[in-house]
Amino acid sequence: QVQLVESGGGLVQPGGSLKLACAASGSLFNIYTMAWYRQAPGKQRELVAHITRTGSTIYADSVKGRFTISRDNAKNTVYLQMNSLKPKDTAVYYCNFPDDASSWGQGTEVTVSS
Repeated sequence: QVQLVESGGGLVQPGGSLKLACAASGSLFNIYTMAWYRQAPGKQRELVAHITRTGSTIYADSVKGRFTISRDNAKNTVYLQMNSLKPKDTAVYYCNFPDDASSWGQGTEVTVSS
């Protein structure tokens, strides 16, 4: 029902930064908890960060202190600011509703390499 479109990925050197965005269609975006996930080649999808409608956040231990999730409910958009990127952060990043992740978009690819 709600379409999610991720953007902002790219190639970045270790130690660099990227900011991802996830734009959601639908007028009820602001009531849902949102999350970023990632999937590295050959690995399972994992939760990266999580944000409630009021802005409470949680992060995977692997990204704490480096990534920041935020949302702009007026714009139906959730962001992921990624700093101090490491090669292990290389993955396709997806956003979704963790309470009902019934479908997945194409994601946006992040490659961290020198």
